[in-house]
Amino acid sequence: MRYAEVARTSDAVAAARGRKAKVAALAELLRMAAPDERAIVARHLAGECGHKVGVGYALVSELADTAPAGEATLTVGEVDARLAALAAVAGPGSKQARRDAVAALLAAATAPEAAFLRALLVGEVRQGALAALVVEAAAVASEVPLATVRTAYMLAGELGAVVAAALDGGAAALGAFTLTLFRPVLPMLAQTADDPAAALAALGGRAAFDHKLDGFRVQVHKDGAAVRAYSRLGNDVTASVPEVIAAIAALPVARLIVDGEALGHDDDGRPLPFQDTMRRKAADGGPLAVVLFDALRIDDEVLLGAPAVERWARLDAVAGPLVVPRLVTDDATAAARFYAEALAAGHEGVVAKALDAPYAAGTRGAAWLKIKKVRRLDLVVLAAEWGSGRRKGWLSNLHLGARDGASWAMLGKTFKGLTDETLRWQTEALLAREVARDGHVVQVRPELVVEIEFNDVQRSARYASGLALRHARVVRYRDDKRAADADAVDAVWAIARADGVVPE
Repeated sequence: MRYAEVARTSDAVAAARGRKAKVAALAELLRMAAPDERAIVARHLAGECGHKVGVGYALVSELADTAPAGEATLTVGEVDARLAALAAVAGPGSKQARRDAVAALLAAATAPEAAFLRALLVGEVRQGALAALVVEAAAVASEVPLATVRTAYMLAGELGAVVAAALDGGAAALGAFTLTLFRPVLPMLAQTADDPAAALAALGGRAAFDHKLDGFRVQVHKDGAAVRAYSRLGNDVTASVPEVIAAIAALPVARLIVDGEALGHDDDGRPLPFQDTMRRKAADGGPLAVVLFDALRIDDEVLLGAPAVERWARLDAVAGPLVVPRLVTDDATAAARFYAEALAAGHEGVVAKALDAPYAAGTRGAAWLKIKKVRRLDLVVLAAEWGSGRRKGWLSNLHLGARDGASWAMLGKTFKGLTDETLRWQTEALLAREVARDGHVVQVRPELVVEIEFNDVQRSARYASGLALRHARVVRYRDDKRAADADAVDAVWAIARADGVVPE
């Protein structure tokens, strides 16, 4: 198959308004692909390169003016082979060799192919729901029930293999994907709720509330003396978390798959900020603690389909001291008090969980609802980056700054919370204020004030301010405010000090 078909389909999916139309376009391409191309096509249309190519925005921007090919000759197999070769580049001279390889790939591509490849290389393919959409398309193309394909994807954690199996062998082939030790599955994820009372109402009036920990997600597998830990993306992080491995190894059970969080603590026992936990090394920092909140397998019993209360009871029986603080209640006042206690202890908030829900690996369903503290600041837009995929042609990723005397202190970037209407408006408004360009970045006069919602502040070596916002999203533009009315960087430092991110 010509790679031009992949680029064409991505454009069609990005342009389609309805989910049904997007799925139909993807399904058509999956049917067209040869058996040895289906996994590659599925990954690429989900925005997954399939190889660790080591290519960033700077290199892609540097090659933005590469003249495209006049005729579509690239095949799916050839593109994958070139990406595999790019991932293998290492050693002396690798920087130039990587540049040459990317330049050659873009030069062999037509303009639409090159645009798609640039987005793919930097993880910026934007056409809708990505992996979830491709899973639906695989179900349509293979005529296999969607639930069967979803379950296989949850258990495999590798989209290409599941899509290829669905189209090659149908439901029978997908049955080979089971919960297997040392093959991580995608984690269950949470939606959001405004407060504990709203979460209780959404979950039927009675629910469990867990502390929401500001560490990093770990899924730990144990088979006898062998114990390995995996990140939420399925990467093996065993060597980075020796204390986690030791804690799970000591549990009185032969085989185990558990879901939890690893986090560091300061000398007073308070949880460290996320970035400090992530940077902590066993040799030069305090120990990591592991806190467990779910069990997927205990010995030979697979628990994915069991009600949550049953899974938790089994987990408590084998790992009680490691289990997350949890309150089961139908009392909104008690839930609010538990939430306040979690915040006071230095945690992000709480997660409300349905008592009868199965462990829905890989989905962000309504059975888990996260409730976190939310802050807002009025900041100024300093620059914006051109979007790709569905946002191609619009200025999307905003560079945000706070007042710092007569200048501006950069606090991070965000493209979240922007509707199509806002994207159109801000592109016009920002271009009217353009002062310079640097590759895909448009520098603008600092005039537009935008209200930003965020959860936390963290230290940053990237920005001169020394701080960055976590989980920032746009709430609205404040046309009632001038740049001089925006929040000062001192307010951000005050938040950082209050949260213990920096010393008083």
